[in-house]
Amino acid sequence: CSWSVIMAASAENVNINTDTPLYQDNDAESEDSKSPVSVQNGQWQTYMSDRTPLAQKRTWKKRDPVSIERSNLVNICKLVVKELIESSLKFGRQLDSDSVPLQHFFIVLEHVLRHGLKPKRGILGPKKELWDLFQMVEKWSYEAQDITASVRDLPTVKTHIGRARAWLRLALMQKKLADYFRLLIERRDDLLTEFYESGALMLADEAIVIMGLLVGLNVIDCNLCVKEEDLDSQMGVIDFSLYLRNAGGDTSPDDSPEQSDMTTVLDQKNYIEELNRHLNATVTNLQAKMETLTTTNALMKEDLAIAKNSILHLQEDNDRLRKDKGLPTQQQQEQLDKEAKKASRISVIGCEEEMQDLKRQLEEESAHRKQVEKELELQIQMKAESEMAAKLLEKDIHEKQDTIISLRQQLDDIKVINLEMYRKLQECEQEIFEKGLMVERLQEKTSKISSMLINLKNYSDPNYTSNTKNSSSHSGQK
Repeated sequence: CSWSVIMAASAENVNINTDTPLYQDNDAESEDSKSPVSVQNGQWQTYMSDRTPLAQKRTWKKRDPVSIERSNLVNICKLVVKELIESSLKFGRQLDSDSVPLQHFFIVLEHVLRHGLKPKRGILGPKKELWDLFQMVEKWSYEAQDITASVRDLPTVKTHIGRARAWLRLALMQKKLADYFRLLIERRDDLLTEFYESGALMLADEAIVIMGLLVGLNVIDCNLCVKEEDLDSQMGVIDFSLYLRNAGGDTSPDDSPEQSDMTTVLDQKNYIEELNRHLNATVTNLQAKMETLTTTNALMKEDLAIAKNSILHLQEDNDRLRKDKGLPTQQQQEQLDKEAKKASRISVIGCEEEMQDLKRQLEEESAHRKQVEKELELQIQMKAESEMAAKLLEKDIHEKQDTIISLRQQLDDIKVINLEMYRKLQECEQEIFEKGLMVERLQEKTSKISSMLINLKNYSDPNYTSNTKNSSSHSGQK
């Protein structure tokens, strides 16, 4: 697309005389028929008849094609982001999926993220997809967890690249795309090197330029319906004619005040959004504090109810103890106090001693009640401890009984094994004795057989027979 647009622009800027043929039509030699005719216009004449030596001509510097590709991506990304922001400012409304600059932006951003991405090698090879890279962002950003979970739950998206495209769209609507991009760049050495080749754009310095361009996209608002888009299909094509036009011919001097007003409105909008974020943060903190206060209040109410119940139980125990000892209960004591007060009002002097006695008795009763309560608590604790000790003893007894039974069984098994071993030992000794007798017999037999073999060998030897005959003859002569 870019070459077609450049060739079209060059064809419009150059005036060519169509009436004049480019080659002569004569009966000359083959070399003359192929030589171009000098056009009277002059411009083509200079192109065709340039006989400057090669040493004096300007030569292009050799550059790395990977660096050229990175610079091309950065430049087209600048153009697309600029056009996207200008279209948003010009129309002053939210951008939807039908916006052509927005479509071009996602195409270019995908090219940027896929530049130098390592291919997946084999079925069991490591994961080298953009979606796997985007899923790691939720480890460092809590806000990325929401869009990652929503992308996982999309029923219309089936492929990894489709999920990655949906994630980019949701991040742009969330106005956190630059922040997520920054998180990836900060972990360039330990994370991105596993996904990208050495000359990739995400590992180069141009990635910081891309991040700065993405920061400028926070001023636009997008309303994208991810469920209705076909994100699994192939990407579209960028129309470069929108970005190769003359910048001065499209704008007019009347748009400058509107442009300034729009920038002020956008600045105010950004300030309000930032203020809204701070307010939302404070609201969440206050809500958390309110929840903690409500929980503490509920716990304090429960503690108060438990304390009231314990007080009521203690009062009932006190009344019962007073009844057992023949003393008045607390209500009766209160009535007596009221009667005493009434009597004191009638005769203050005569009742002071009685009041003192009553106070003394009350103090004694209260002290006695405290002692009884302490003794009761001690008895309750001792009872609980004795019950616990009894349970532990029972458990220990059961365990010991089980161990005794198991040991008895093991002892019986050992006795049986010992008897069998003793029986086998006796049998082995008897067999050894019998075998010893057999060995002695066999030794005797072998000695006899060896002597017999010696005799047979002597009989079979002729020298031996001649010697024996000579010895017999000599003995006869003698």
